[in-house]
Amino acid sequence: MGKKILFLLVIILMGASYSYSSREDRITRLIEENPGKEFLIFKFDIKEQIAAPALRRTQRAFEDADTLGADVILIHMNTYGGQVDIADSIRTRIMQSKIPVMVFIDNNAASAGALISIATDRIYMRPGANIGAATVVDQTGEVVPDKFQSYMRSMMRSTAEAKDRDPDIAQAMVDPSIEIEGVIDEGKVLTFTSSEAMRWGFCEGMAESIDEVIKLAGFENFTVVEQKLTGMDRVINFLIHPIVSGLLIMLILGGIYFELQTPGVGFPILLAASAALLYFSPLYIEGLASHWEIIIFVLGIVLVAVEIFALPGFGVAGITGIIFMVSGLALAMVGNQGPDFTGVPMSEIGQAFLIVIIAFFLSLSSSFYIGAKLITSHGRLGNTLSLNTIQDTSAGYSSVNIKMRDLLGKTGVTYTMLRPSGKVEVDDDVYDATALTGYIDKGETVKIVKYETSQVFVVKVQKEQS
Repeated sequence: MGKKILFLLVIILMGASYSYSSREDRITRLIEENPGKEFLIFKFDIKEQIAAPALRRTQRAFEDADTLGADVILIHMNTYGGQVDIADSIRTRIMQSKIPVMVFIDNNAASAGALISIATDRIYMRPGANIGAATVVDQTGEVVPDKFQSYMRSMMRSTAEAKDRDPDIAQAMVDPSIEIEGVIDEGKVLTFTSSEAMRWGFCEGMAESIDEVIKLAGFENFTVVEQKLTGMDRVINFLIHPIVSGLLIMLILGGIYFELQTPGVGFPILLAASAALLYFSPLYIEGLASHWEIIIFVLGIVLVAVEIFALPGFGVAGITGIIFMVSGLALAMVGNQGPDFTGVPMSEIGQAFLIVIIAFFLSLSSSFYIGAKLITSHGRLGNTLSLNTIQDTSAGYSSVNIKMRDLLGKTGVTYTMLRPSGKVEVDDDVYDATALTGYIDKGETVKIVKYETSQVFVVKVQKEQS
């Protein structure tokens, strides 16, 4: 009986130690099922911040690999991380791929890069490379609230489980409260060196080059095809970068602001239109921006213009216009299908609105500052936008209409009743007038005694008694 229990314990322990090393290896099966075949390896790079351009590059790579009939996709990675939502999209694309995926970590796979790497079928690392440190931080490097950490912990665990890697170790790369004996102490975020990653099942081998990685993976006869980006691809990748998108938004809003302040100048609205074209075009080509998002942005501009030029004060139309403009710019960044946002992470929507709102306030503050500088400057542009010269009365300048000054002392007839304001007719011309005392009926004779602010002041001429 004791031997049976001991035997069962041995089996259980063997199963536990085997659980993270016995995953179904698609690459091994591929090689075994195709002896002597020349394999096509499709390689592309992720050597940048994990942002929209990296996602676009990844999507294009998988499409090209599928078109070419590639046997394996190899990612050449060196990144310090980036946006969690973008990393999640790349991770999902890798895990849904029918083509096996390998990654070669050339120095760094930090944060979002670690999540992407764990999603692949095999991980290879250069000696001295690192993987881990996946705690979510904001743009200033500060750790964000736990609800974001919880989301990242869940993704790391589920990804590791799907690839039969230890989920506790994956979670320890995010959560400093995780303690794993012999691996990481509590209070520290886990980062593996290449040798440590190999020891704990997060790396299949160390290599110095791409060819060495492929040979370590078991491929003897192979051809490597590298992703080639066209000039248009590079332009689009540049324009959809969050920093560039933010700058374009600033130019759009700044140009609109200056055109509304100085209608008819032309250059500000041309700048805004050009920036809007550069902003929306790549997003539209990529299927992110839709017609309705562009329409609500334009409608927002119209409402703001109506509020400024047609309606007094600043109320419902102006506020609605600003909301429409911000919404149109932000939603154009999000991969929704029409008004349906199913499957779009709230973090992605929130980040898009955050980028637009920050750019909005930076644009307004910059516009106020630049506008003040231009108005107070005495250069050609400053004089075009505002009157800086002084028209001194000693030089003969006067704000008084000379024709009205010549009316002083003349008599006329009230064209309308003066209560006390109305109109008078003098020498066949009609003028705005105010009675100095009381009301004066229509058709009465009046005398002009003074003029102010383009208006004459009159007194009634008493009729002589016969």
